[in-house]
Amino acid sequence: MFSKFQNHIISRFPFLAEKKLFLAVSGGLDSMVLLHLFNQLPCEIAVLHCNFQLRGLESFGDQEFIQNYCNQNNIPFFTTHFDTEAFAKDYKLSTQVAARELRYSWFYELLEEENFDFILTAHHADDNLETFIINLTRGTGLEGLTGIPEQNDKIIRPLLPFSRPEILKYAEENNIEWREDSSNASTKYLRNKIRHDLIPVLKEINPNFLDAFQKTQSYLQESKEMVEDASIMIYQQVAKEAGNDIHFDLNQLKKLPNYKSYLYQWLNEFGFSAWKDIYDLVEGQSGKQVFANEFRLLKNRETLILSPYSELSEKEEYEINANDTEVNFPIKLSLCNVGHTTFDSNRVIFVDVDKIHFPLILRKWKDGDVFQPFGMHGKSKKVSKLFKDEKLSLIEKEKTWILCSNDQIVWVVGIRQDERFKIEKATNKILKIELQ
Repeated sequence: MFSKFQNHIISRFPFLAEKKLFLAVSGGLDSMVLLHLFNQLPCEIAVLHCNFQLRGLESFGDQEFIQNYCNQNNIPFFTTHFDTEAFAKDYKLSTQVAARELRYSWFYELLEEENFDFILTAHHADDNLETFIINLTRGTGLEGLTGIPEQNDKIIRPLLPFSRPEILKYAEENNIEWREDSSNASTKYLRNKIRHDLIPVLKEINPNFLDAFQKTQSYLQESKEMVEDASIMIYQQVAKEAGNDIHFDLNQLKKLPNYKSYLYQWLNEFGFSAWKDIYDLVEGQSGKQVFANEFRLLKNRETLILSPYSELSEKEEYEINANDTEVNFPIKLSLCNVGHTTFDSNRVIFVDVDKIHFPLILRKWKDGDVFQPFGMHGKSKKVSKLFKDEKLSLIEKEKTWILCSNDQIVWVVGIRQDERFKIEKATNKILKIELQ
């Protein structure tokens, strides 16, 4: 197996040569074989071990076992303890999900602190099969059916092509010791139930089932890559990026026979899961929205707008004092005294200094805001009506700021100045305010 493993590393991960590598080691068969294999390669390695304190003295026995191995082989050893059950309870997670969250969070912290390059885990072909079946039972797309990726950011899984019997045979031939996790025998966990009850039946039906599965996954991966290529080509025809937002042209989208599949491909990475609501949005009323944790999708006439979602308090205000020449947050403004006006632009206003009172206040617009639009000679208008006339989307409305003087609107920033603060013949001082 070592020769096959060495060729696999050279073929798939040549960049690991002479890198600093963390090996995630539980003390079980798979991770101890991974450690033994990498200890023979020209890499700088260190061991990471998480004590989840879920099995009493057995957990501390695992830790002591790995630490002794590392001491005997002069391998740096890092360990930490977690109160996994308390964490799971506090965040309403299953024990297994809580352990995974804690483990990978700590892994990435150490990567940065110790200046290492990658983290290696001992997932193998049988783990991949179990993950495939779990995803299949829950309902999934191509991404779930292609199983555990060989590399995900800084996480690398170099044992994925190897089966558990191969790994066991290597351990026995090389007299590698390991620890048995007693919880692996329990079928109360879904993964264990699949491992002990379902997979043996599949292998009984077809002794070469694992090989057949790996071929199937290879075909699925090729199909996934074709889908991704097509998705990129269609995205360029349908989507337009505007700052942090993405605008999808519904007229173009609906010409596609499988537009729902493209939407899934584009939006899945943003954390959306309410797919029926998203598909209904295409034919829904303008103004309707679907939310993910950090993003939202808005129907705005014949466009779907994807944007980061953040809830800003309507009470949030920022002061601009008389001696300020620039504002850098929450938007960028420049302020300067000038001798005359130059050109008209929605991004620039000129105001009579004697008509304003400092500090000026910069805030988000509110329902009920009223101002006197420049050029309308004393006639009032609701800001919401201005937005409607300008055909602003909900997202554009939420991004709009209002500049005020003594509770009077001076400028709907970037859109319209107020008539009351305009320059007149009697004006002595002119203040130019520009949106950068």
